[in-house]
Amino acid sequence: MHAGDPNSSSSSSPASPSQRDWAEIRPLASGGVTLLNAHFTQHRFERHSHETYSIGVTRSGVQTFACRGARHASLAGDVILFNPDEPHDGSRGTEAGFGYSMLYMDAALVHAWMGDCGAAGGGAHDRSGMATRYFKAPLVHDPQGAMLLQQAVAAVAERQESLHGEERTAAAMVALLGRHGELRRPWAATSQDAGRARMALVREYLHAHFADDVTVQALATQAGLSRAHLTRAFTATYGMAPHAYLNMVRVRQAQGALRQGGAVADVAAACGFADQSHLTRRFKGQVGMAPGRWLLHMQAG
Repeated sequence: MHAGDPNSSSSSSPASPSQRDWAEIRPLASGGVTLLNAHFTQHRFERHSHETYSIGVTRSGVQTFACRGARHASLAGDVILFNPDEPHDGSRGTEAGFGYSMLYMDAALVHAWMGDCGAAGGGAHDRSGMATRYFKAPLVHDPQGAMLLQQAVAAVAERQESLHGEERTAAAMVALLGRHGELRRPWAATSQDAGRARMALVREYLHAHFADDVTVQALATQAGLSRAHLTRAFTATYGMAPHAYLNMVRVRQAQGALRQGGAVADVAAACGFADQSHLTRRFKGQVGMAPGRWLLHMQAG
C-alpha cells in the first residue's frame, strides 16, 4: 500500500484523521528507507506488490487487504508485514476510512541490519548469497512491535535526523523479523518446479517487454501453454493476473524514469501506457497519488 488522492489536501498532522484522503511520503536522506503517512476514505488500491520489505501500523479505523489467499482486517494498533514482491490490495473496512503509517526498506539494507542471517543454514539464498528471511504472516497483533514501529515512524519523520531514523527503523525491523520471521524454505524438487520455471519465463518476458502491447498469446507461447491455462497458472504462481503484473512493472519503470527527470507524458509513452491519463490512473491505483505529486514528495524528502 502507498499514498493518497492528489485532489485532496495533504496533512502535516497525521495523528488527527481527516475525512478527506491525504498522504505524505518522506524518503530518508541516507537512502533505502521511505516513510508513508496516509488516511484514506475513498481510495482503493489495485493489486500490486513492492520490491521492498514493507512494515506498517494502522493508526485509526479499519483497513482491509487481500494477501496470501485470504482477506485481512487491520485494526488500530495492528502491524502489517509485507515481504518483497508480495501481492496485496487495500481498501477501507468501514465508511470512516483508515489512517496508517508504512516504512518501505530495501532488501539489501535489511540484510545488512540482520547481520548474521547469511550464516544460518537451511534456507534459500538470494543473488547476494544472503539467507532470505521473510514474514510468516501479513498481519499480527504485537503491541511491543507496534510501539517500536511507531518510534521508527516518528524518527524518520524528523528533519535533519537521518541517523536516528535509520537506527530506529533498523531496531523495529530486526525485532519484527525476529518475532514473526523465518528462513524461506526452498521449493521442493517436484514436478511443480517445471511449471514455476515456465511462469518465470513469462515474468521475465513481461519485464523485458513492458513498453509493448503484450498479448496473452505471446505469453502463452513463452510458456508453451494454452491462453486460458496461462492466465490461471500465472495468477496461481504470482498472486496476480498477468495484466496486473504488467501494470505493476510499468508503474515501477515510470517511477524510475520520473526520478531521472522525464516529463510525465514522455514517461507514459516510454513505459507502455496509452497516454498520460492512462499512466495516472494506473499510478494512482498502485501508489495512491498522481505521478507529479508523488515526485514532489520524493524530491522534497
